[in-house]
Amino acid sequence: MNKKFSVVIAGGGSTFTPGIVRMLLENLDRFPLRTLKLYDNDEERQATLGKALAILMKEQAPDIDFSFTTDPEEAFTDVDFCMAHIRVGKYAMREQDEKIPLNHGVIGQETCGPGGIAYGLRSIGGMMELIDYMEKYSPDCWMLNYSNPAAIVAEACRVLRPDSKVLNICDMPVGTLRRMSQIINKTPDQLEVRYFGLNHFGWWTSIKDKEGNEYVDQIRDYVAENGYLTSVEVETQHTDPSWQQTHKKAKDLLAVNPRYLPNTYLKYYLYPDDEVSHSDCSYTRANEVMNGREKDVFTAARTIIEKGTAAGDEFHIDSHASFIVDLARAIAFNTHERMLMIVENNGAIANFPDDAMVEVPCIVGTDGPEPLAQGKIPDFEKTLMYQQVMVEKMVVEAYIEGSYQKLWQALTLSKTVPSAGVAKDLLDDLIEANKDFWPELK
Repeated sequence: MNKKFSVVIAGGGSTFTPGIVRMLLENLDRFPLRTLKLYDNDEERQATLGKALAILMKEQAPDIDFSFTTDPEEAFTDVDFCMAHIRVGKYAMREQDEKIPLNHGVIGQETCGPGGIAYGLRSIGGMMELIDYMEKYSPDCWMLNYSNPAAIVAEACRVLRPDSKVLNICDMPVGTLRRMSQIINKTPDQLEVRYFGLNHFGWWTSIKDKEGNEYVDQIRDYVAENGYLTSVEVETQHTDPSWQQTHKKAKDLLAVNPRYLPNTYLKYYLYPDDEVSHSDCSYTRANEVMNGREKDVFTAARTIIEKGTAAGDEFHIDSHASFIVDLARAIAFNTHERMLMIVENNGAIANFPDDAMVEVPCIVGTDGPEPLAQGKIPDFEKTLMYQQVMVEKMVVEAYIEGSYQKLWQALTLSKTVPSAGVAKDLLDDLIEANKDFWPELK
């Protein structure tokens, strides 16, 4: 393994960037780096994190050429991998995504329902711009995209950049698998799963260890009582209260459909009224993040810059993000890693449209992901998925065509929105809030 790689992190000003950098440093034995660059279009945010990370890199990995820039040519020239996690509109717009729907009695969430649609429409242009920079300056580069909302972004890539080397992946199943492994006293790398669905919208059908022992019934019994919430998460990892509630809610999702283990995000589609009743219009998850993670990360960065050293270990490692290294390694070294990926269906789910972007286990090698066949799925899950995939497709069509009508229909079709009248009122408010980001709709 003599080859060393050049990586650009697109979204260099993100609060997740320091954790990703530290995770990359922890994995240099598995994925050696020669160059690491940060790219963002927000110079001020990136400069704060970039200066602090430059100090960290000099102390921990002085042989790696580290830089940060707002110049796309500088960022994307001579790179092997682009790790993309952008947030167009930043947390200020996430707050609008959450609060505007709640004001209409509809769930306010960053990737699901109207908030996810609003975020998706902002993200499409930014993602296409990144892909074009990558292809212009490093045509052999692969993009590992974990920008939200992944379902809409993946559909936009399928339609607008069908031949681009973009891999869409999400950390949500990784986190849930970690909790499942805690339930049965295993580690995630000891387990192999079968899963089908869309991004943030799916079900686990099998959880086996490498010897072939099946744990799905044992996990189901636990989830029926406790959801996915484990004592490890509460006592040692101090998971945010809002996330604790999300993991607990899985027991109600299982009650509706005991056949398979649910993705926690299904709560927004199966219990939207419950979610709204427990939401605070004046203080949403965006506020929680801005007053928590956002403050903590930038305070840590300023402390490192002031001290001139990262020795106090102010930045926390994003250990669950090692799935990104697994994905990069699979491409670089043809490891045939088995991972859940968001890919064009093309028969992976036998009784579902071929052009749907689904989330299924794939074997990943040098040529990208090869989906594993999941067979036919039952009507309940298939119908829910079809309704949701059509929302995502219509959002992308509305973006391309600049169509108010299609976006209204997409919101009306969403299981989170109670009527076409509410959808229209919501849409008008979202258009006003997003006028600096969305294409003009007619």
